[in-house]
Amino acid sequence: MTRIFLIGYMGAGKTTLGRALAAALGIQFIDLDCYIEERFRRTISQIFAEKGEEEFRDIERRMLHEVGEFEDVIISTGGGTPCFFDNVEYMNAQGTTVFLDVPVERLFIRLSIARHKRPLIREKNDEELRAFIVEQLGKRMPHYSKAQHTFIADKLEDKTQIDSSVEAFCRQFNI
Repeated sequence: MTRIFLIGYMGAGKTTLGRALAAALGIQFIDLDCYIEERFRRTISQIFAEKGEEEFRDIERRMLHEVGEFEDVIISTGGGTPCFFDNVEYMNAQGTTVFLDVPVERLFIRLSIARHKRPLIREKNDEELRAFIVEQLGKRMPHYSKAQHTFIADKLEDKTQIDSSVEAFCRQFNI
């Protein structure tokens, strides 16, 4: 049975790598944010706006525990998922946790391109965005560092890099 939880900051490539890895292994892929949106028929932004962060984090925890029971699955968590409740400890107990580590500059480039899709950073200029990434990573690293493994995910910019990263991931974790 395979159960891998991918954790890391937004833009780290959790969904990109997770989807490609699951396809290569022939197992199910679940993006936790998408799972929540489908179950609640609301976007994450709408849930935040309607219920507030505290209620969203409770929903997120409950949905994590639900998908954390699935077998033969790769689960991409939200960037903040490991930072609340006992979520990291739960994931560590349920399967293999992998922190996708990406240098700040690569995160900045990825998030600059996708800024319009992300409400938390949509209005930030480049200087504010870079400072925000550094500040948030500083706060979240104590949680991310509780992952059982780390994978450098700085090369996910095109199909060739994604395929190479999947191969490297499988070699690193003997799958």
